[in-house]
Amino acid sequence: MNLKRRHFLMFMGAMAGGTLFKLTDNSFSMPFSQAVAKPTNELSFKPIKLPLPLEINSITSEQQIKTYSTYQVVDDLVLPEDFTYDIIAAWGDPVGTSRFGYNNDYLSFIETSLNEGYLTINFEYISGMTWMTTYEKVIGKSLPFEEVKLALKESKGKINAFALSDNNPLKNKIIEISKEGLIDQGIGIISIRRNADGKWTRTFSKADRRITGISGLEDGNYLKSTGPAVAVFTKTNKRGYDDQLGSKIIGTFQNCAGGTTPWGTVFSAEENYQDQVFEPVLADGTSFDPVKKPFFINNTEIDGRGNVFALASNKYGWMVEVDPANPNDYGTKHTWLGRFRHEAVGFRVVAGKPLAVYSGCDRRGGHIYKFISQDIIRNPQDKENSKLLERGMLYGAKFNPDGSGKWIPLTLNTPIDPVLPSQIVERKGISPILLPNPNRIEGGITAYTKDEDIPSYKQQFKTLSDLYEGNPAEKQGAILIDAHFAANAVGVTCTARPEDTEIAPDGTLYITFTSGTPGEDGGPDKNIFIGPNGETSYEYGWIMSLDEDRNDPAAMSFRWKMFATGGEPTQGGLGFSNPDNLEFDANGNLWMVCDMSTGSHNDPDKPLGVFGNNAAWFLPTSGPNMGDAYPFAIGPMDTELTGPWFTKDQQTLFLSVQHPGEARGIRQNMAFQEREFTLKTTQGQEFIQQRQVPIGSNWPSKQANEPPRPAVVAIRRIDNKGITTVES
Repeated sequence: MNLKRRHFLMFMGAMAGGTLFKLTDNSFSMPFSQAVAKPTNELSFKPIKLPLPLEINSITSEQQIKTYSTYQVVDDLVLPEDFTYDIIAAWGDPVGTSRFGYNNDYLSFIETSLNEGYLTINFEYISGMTWMTTYEKVIGKSLPFEEVKLALKESKGKINAFALSDNNPLKNKIIEISKEGLIDQGIGIISIRRNADGKWTRTFSKADRRITGISGLEDGNYLKSTGPAVAVFTKTNKRGYDDQLGSKIIGTFQNCAGGTTPWGTVFSAEENYQDQVFEPVLADGTSFDPVKKPFFINNTEIDGRGNVFALASNKYGWMVEVDPANPNDYGTKHTWLGRFRHEAVGFRVVAGKPLAVYSGCDRRGGHIYKFISQDIIRNPQDKENSKLLERGMLYGAKFNPDGSGKWIPLTLNTPIDPVLPSQIVERKGISPILLPNPNRIEGGITAYTKDEDIPSYKQQFKTLSDLYEGNPAEKQGAILIDAHFAANAVGVTCTARPEDTEIAPDGTLYITFTSGTPGEDGGPDKNIFIGPNGETSYEYGWIMSLDEDRNDPAAMSFRWKMFATGGEPTQGGLGFSNPDNLEFDANGNLWMVCDMSTGSHNDPDKPLGVFGNNAAWFLPTSGPNMGDAYPFAIGPMDTELTGPWFTKDQQTLFLSVQHPGEARGIRQNMAFQEREFTLKTTQGQEFIQQRQVPIGSNWPSKQANEPPRPAVVAIRRIDNKGITTVES
């Protein structure tokens, strides 16, 4: 839709005027008011009111204009009537000998007994501007941000800090900042219990601990590794950089989504590791020198934090398994699952069958992967199943326009058959495909933008074995380390930023593709990722369902279809944008949270602005309301809602509230703006909405001028009945 530039008016002080909200304990409740949802037998809640009309409203254009001509955005977690939430933990709270990290993402609750268990939380990244400006107030100590920025002014904020002498004061300041930033990433485990009043509280058990970006650096709590990449980590004749640690690994960071196994372990996905270490590798799978990713700081970012510690880059970008109940377990990186920008992981666990593990690479043009174990599952609850991840094969998904597909193995003898640039959605007239650099002595990657350049590449390299160096075990390790670029080389389909892979009770795989627009280093296949009106650059995203042939986890072929499409109703969408994490309830219905970019929220000059803040949704997977989407929650200002998880009794929905105040920082004096939006009714009639938007965030304290803090919440009904009804 075309949005006209609007005049912004700033109002300082408390919100004035009437409100549509009903205060219920810790949360705001916003019913539809006149916008009554379609009758349904499946909803256990009254959908909340979003800033734009939805098809489920079932009201006339005139009623929509009247109902939506004004809208008030709230800096709180907005829930349906009769729901509330409790804060479980927030950034800076004590966890073991460390603290609760920043930007909590995926979470998992493993019940150890009735109303008790371990909550495992990922900490993805730090929001540079907000983290720096609130760190001292939240953590209680200062860091030398301004001194370092001043010292690096001439080099535009960049420096190879590792090369500085150990007694250099600047190096020590960079170490101090980098340590604290990496401590706020990684994994956290906290023990919790539900009281008689339905509230969840922490119990501070001996198992409570942090696995951070520097675990092992000083405390000896190294992470372990398994699979073919270990042959690369431990080889003595490395072409590139050697951290002298062999199979041991310092820390885990950029931990985004994840998954939980039936045997009680949690997998954590290292996603945008390229922010801290260099992504490309040499032909033998070894790392480039740390100078390739220098430390960097300005007013909004702090990256390259692995540089000063000289971290080996090929040890990041993996799936990390941890047993929450074992206080001595600091994680294992299973390299058979591949090294790429992992967003999530789904486990297909069927007794008598191989283990199937699905994951996606969250980048524009990223792939869908499946690992199949060599051995079979005997007991799904046996913790020995973790050993199944030590032998098997990793495959990439090839999607065909007719709804069929196949799995391509990432192994030595797989033929080179690169994705063609012409298959990819263009950005500014260019559609690059990143392939392993044909100059294998130099290593790294090269961008190809013309189809006519691909035949010579295929002539030079026949199979994946030709692209990598070493003995067969080392070559397989190098392929897995270079998985994304190896997958491009063998023709695995480039997709639309896959964010979650979730297995339905019937074995169907659901995948969220959050954005169909291309980026500088790639984009989705234009024949697969098509908008409802034929768009081949479609920002709003999809949810796909994928069924393996014969419902066999080890199948080499599958069928796929789009289950739900994002976008405005007038565009053919369901009213949400940029789907992200998924969760199934006890009835097999789907719950989804959205991941719109922070800078677009409530901006009338950006297409995503009409959607307001990020939200959580309910999507029935069967019955008369299948195909509809119902809004359940709206996040505070600048946030992303992540990691939904239901307790077994369906009475609690755990949810991560990530990066409040990321775009505008601390909300000062309850400031807000009045903004004007041009909207359309579901029938296409244009109208003007006056929207009141808080500037910055004070969540979760909701106290004026207090710093925003990422936090995990427990959502429940006020009467403590089930959020969903468990069918017998």
